[in-house]
Parts: sequence; structure tokens; C-alpha cells
Amino acid sequence: MAECFKYKAFISYSHSDEKWASWLHKALETYRVPKHLVGEATDFGPVPERLTPVFRDREELPTATSLGDTLTQALKDSATQIVICSPRAAKSHWTNEEILTFKRLGRSDRIFCLIVDGEPGASQDPATADEECFPPALIYEMGPDGELTDVRSEPIAADARPGKDPKQAAKLKLIAGMLGVGYDSLKQREQQRRHRRMMALTAAAFAGMAVTSGLAITAYFARIEAEEQRNRAQVEAETARQTAQFMVDLFKVSDPSEALGNTITAREILDKGADRIDEELSDQPEIQATLMDTMGTVYTSLALYPEAVGLIDRSLERRRKIFGNDHPDVAQSLVHLGEVQTLNADYETAEENLRAALEVRRNLFGDQSSEVAEALTALGNVLDRQGLFSEARPAYTNALAIRRALHEDPHPAIAESLEDVGLNNYDEGNFEAAVTYLEDALEMRRDLHGELHPDLAQAIGNLAWASYDLGDLEKAEALTREGLAMKRQLLGETHDEIAAELNNLARIVEMQGNLGSAEILYRDALDIYAQTFGEEHPDVALTTANLAFVVYASGQKKEAIDLARESYQMYRRLLGEEHPETAGTATSLGFWLSEEGEYEEAEALLTESLAVRRSTYGPDDPRTASTLTVLANLMLATGRFEEALESAREAQSSLRKNVESGHWRLAAAENVEGHALAGLGRYGEAESILLGSL
Repeated sequence: MAECFKYKAFISYSHSDEKWASWLHKALETYRVPKHLVGEATDFGPVPERLTPVFRDREELPTATSLGDTLTQALKDSATQIVICSPRAAKSHWTNEEILTFKRLGRSDRIFCLIVDGEPGASQDPATADEECFPPALIYEMGPDGELTDVRSEPIAADARPGKDPKQAAKLKLIAGMLGVGYDSLKQREQQRRHRRMMALTAAAFAGMAVTSGLAITAYFARIEAEEQRNRAQVEAETARQTAQFMVDLFKVSDPSEALGNTITAREILDKGADRIDEELSDQPEIQATLMDTMGTVYTSLALYPEAVGLIDRSLERRRKIFGNDHPDVAQSLVHLGEVQTLNADYETAEENLRAALEVRRNLFGDQSSEVAEALTALGNVLDRQGLFSEARPAYTNALAIRRALHEDPHPAIAESLEDVGLNNYDEGNFEAAVTYLEDALEMRRDLHGELHPDLAQAIGNLAWASYDLGDLEKAEALTREGLAMKRQLLGETHDEIAAELNNLARIVEMQGNLGSAEILYRDALDIYAQTFGEEHPDVALTTANLAFVVYASGQKKEAIDLARESYQMYRRLLGEEHPETAGTATSLGFWLSEEGEYEEAEALLTESLAVRRSTYGPDDPRTASTLTVLANLMLATGRFEEALESAREAQSSLRKNVESGHWRLAAAENVEGHALAGLGRYGEAESILLGSL
């Protein structure tokens, strides 16, 4: 039976790190555990709804020789201990004493660390000893006599230092440890919400080529005199004229040889325009800023995120210099910047910019405005991407309430918010609630658009995926085919949205066991992507990886490896070697190469993937454990039985915190353990484990 504790956690820290302790205390006590996890059985007992109360000592301890009864009792009453680690904490006598006391209670495995400064392991070198962030009681294991030994331990740590985990990710890693669940259970893989918001963003971008926001201008006009209104109108008219002329001129090619191929691509036109903005408009900063924002959103629609960030950030800088902070155009650039930073996985900065945009728009337009609803929607999206589903939901529901107050049913904005709330529930695993909202959204889309409209097709796709995850593959397939047929009527046969629908349909028929049809659909999607995006694009890499799995399952191993290698290299070039998608493809490729005896290349890939997954998802995530199992398999194949045994047991230890006893991932790790034991000649132990895993 699980123990009952008064406190969910005891925060140990140096009072020089008070700011971090205060933030963490509030973050833990205000966190709501995802509904689908509440009540789940773990090694620490059933998962609770809330992590409250958390004990934090707010006073400096007086000079004494022991912690005192109050703190000692609080440690005894705490289920876990969180240590805020820094050089100050490493030198703090009382922080060290609290850790020692907690370890002597037999709870060493319930100590979790948050690194905020310094360097782990720095004390091993006298030259860097002052940079050590771990107190001695964390560095060394506890002996049976209750005293520290000279055996070094490996503290479980989230790392909030600059360039490491964002604060939200660090918080989730700590919470995952406290609850005894996997990090990914809190921060689920981002769902592929095919281009609905992106399409709207692109449309807004091209509209912005001619004029700026009328509502924004109206709010601005209300605060100035009549003569200033006329002057401003003249400026706006000139801005619109020159902006439109600039965009038209981009498409004029005086010398066709300037193009890199037989025709000029949209990318070449945009790059040419971006260069011209600085060259030709330095004396017209408002027009410069408008064009930078507009072209930045177009770059966003082409998935050229770094280029988009650079342009929109420069637009924001110029608009702030011209208008100050509280201006509609500044808020617009903040929203656009936050949206592209979200897509580029720079979540912390995106959230900061979107909250700033929300504050500006509330000041300018009031709480009940369409501009505020738009900013709330974008904020909900970035919170969703971070796995903060319960925090995202109020943003979406507030946007829905605002839009219902502003508009009568049916209305496109209301339908969009219904979809947002539905997809938020979907991301959190509340599939039944998701289906309810998404069905309402689909019904409203049919009322609004009849039987043929891009938004209606998107609503059909959203409901299809919720049905898929409820296990209703027949309904999911029927909806996906309906959406695909509609998009073909609207967009033709070679649009990237058609490729996305083919990808979705391929996944559904693959899950129904129809590998041949799935392969054809994936290849058709790739052909379309090649025509629309060229040979290099994240969607091309994803579809290539999907195809590799189907080809491998069909027994065409060499081709599958070639496809996986192609996908991996593309992800690496586009997203970098430390991106989760790159790591996932590296694990699959490493597994297949190991099966074919290509051990050197396989081990390099698996080692790289393991490091990225540990950093991104945490050590106890099932995906991290899976990579560890695959690496252990490779060690078996190369005769390194001790290493294989150690890795297999580490994988099992992580998996037991996250999956049920009969799960295939756990069985795979147990199987490696059994073979490793057999390789070491420990046949009696091996036999029972191998039979059990089988």
C-alpha cells in the first residue's frame, strides 16, 4: 500500500536562490495534473489531481547544530524532495543537511534536482570546484550506516540554465518524477494539425500586401485630432500604394538568367524582396516595417522559420521605435512573431511575445474584442505545444466566449474556437470530449459553407483523427476520404494539402493491415510534396520516414534503410541534429542497421539519439527507454554482454514507471536482459526471463 504524506514535496535551496524557489513553489502548487493520468497507479501511489501542499522554508535557519524538529518533521512528511542546485546550494550547510536527512529516511530515489546555475561534476577538478552545483550529499551515495560513501551517484536533474531546458520543460520534468509518470505523459508529441491556422495566416499576409488592419487604424484614429487623422490617412494611403507596388515589382524579372532554374520560385522572389527592403526603403521606416512583417508571414507559410523570425523581429523593432509599445501594429508583429516562434519550437520566447501582444490588445481594444480573441488563440497554441494542456484551455475557452458574444451562430470564428477547444482536449487524451466539440464545429462548418469549403474539409479531418484515436478506424477512414475528395475539388491534385490527406489516409489503412495501399498512398504524397516543396522539406522527411516503416514491414529491408537514411539526413539538415524528429528517425535507422550487421554506423546513430531524447524528453520517457533497448540489442550482437545487461535493466527501470507490466516495450527490454545473462553463462537466470518476455 502506498504511503500517505502531508506534503507532495519539500523544496531545499540556498536562500540566495529565493527567486527560483518562489517560482517553483507557485508552479507546483498551481499545476493541474492531466485528467487522463489522475488515479493511475505508479510506484509512488495513485496520481493525484494537484501537487499541493509543497513545503518551502521561507526563513534563514538560526545558528544551530541540527535542522530542528520542524524541518525534520516536514522532511518526514514529504513524499519527495526537490533540490535547487547552484554553487550557493553546493556550499550551503543546511541544504546539504536536508538532503542527508531525507536520504536517511530511505528515499534517495525520490530526490529530484533543478539546476539553475553552476556546473555538475565541477568539484572533481580543483580548478573548477567553485562552480560545482550539487551539494556533497547529492554527489555521493548513502551507505547502510547512514553516512555518505565515496561512491558517486547520478542525481536526477532538470536543467534550467540558459541554453538548456526552458523553465516550462524543467518544471514538467520535475513533476513527471514527483508523480512517477513519464515526461511524455505530460508533454505529449505535438499533433499534426494540418495547416488550418497556417492557411489563415497566409491569407492575412497577402491581404497585408495592400492595406494594414482597418480595426487597428480605427483604434488609433480615436486618439488623435481631426487634422492628424487626415495626415495619417495620407500616410496610410501612401504606405498601401508603395507596399502594393513593391510586391508587384518583385514579380518583374528584367533578366530571366537571374533565376536559378528555368522559372523563378517563390523562394527566390521572397529572398530578392527581403534584400530590397533594406536597400530601397531606408528612408521610409513604416513601409519597411509593414513589408518586413508581411514577407515574414509569407516565409512562415513556406516553413522557412528562421528567415521569418528575422524579418518579423526587425519589423517589431522598427514599429516599437516609431510608435512605442502600445500600438496595434506592434501587437500585430508580436502575434506574428509568437506564431512563427511556436512553429520553430522556441516556445518560451513565443509565449512571452504572445502574452505581451495580449496585454497591448487588451489595453487598446478591451477584453471583448476579436483582436484579443486572436491573441488568446495563438497563446493557447503555444501552451498546447509545450504540453501545458490545462493551462491552454482557458485561453481557448475565453476566445470562444468572446467570439460567441461578438457573433451570432453560425460564424467562422466560433467554429474555429470550437475546433481549438476540441483539439486541446484531443491533445490531453480526452478523446470523447474532443469528438463532442469537433462534431459541433463540423456541423457549424456545414451550416456556414454548404458541402464544399477548405475550412469544412479541415473540420472533417480534425474529427477523423479524434475518431481514429477512439479506435473507430472505419469512421476515421470514411471521414478522411470525404475530406480528401473535397480538397481535390477545391485545390486540384497537386496541392500540399492533398499530400497531407494522403499521408493521413495511408496511416489509417496501414493500421488496418493494408500495407500495399498504404505504400501507394505515401508515395503519391511524396510525389506531390516534391512538386510543391521540392526535395527538402520537413513534410517530405516525415512522409519518407512513414514510407520506410511500411516498406520494412513488407520485407523490403534494404529499401527501407535507404529511405530511413534519406529521412534522417533531411531532418538533420533542416532541423538540426538535436531535434526530436531527427532523434526518432536515428533510432529507427540504427535498429535496422544493427539488424543488418552495420554496427559502427548504427551505434553512432543510437548514441546520438539517446543523448537527444534524454535531453528532450527526460531519462524515464518510453522513447528514451526504447532507444536504450535498441542500443542494448546492438551490444548483444557485438558480444558486450555486461554493457547490454546494464542498458537493458536501465531501460526496464524507466519503463516500469510508465507502462503496464505486459507492455511490449518492457518485454523487449527483458528479452535483451535474458540474452545478456545467457551470454554471460548465467543460464538459470536467463531462462525464466526469456520465457517471461516471450
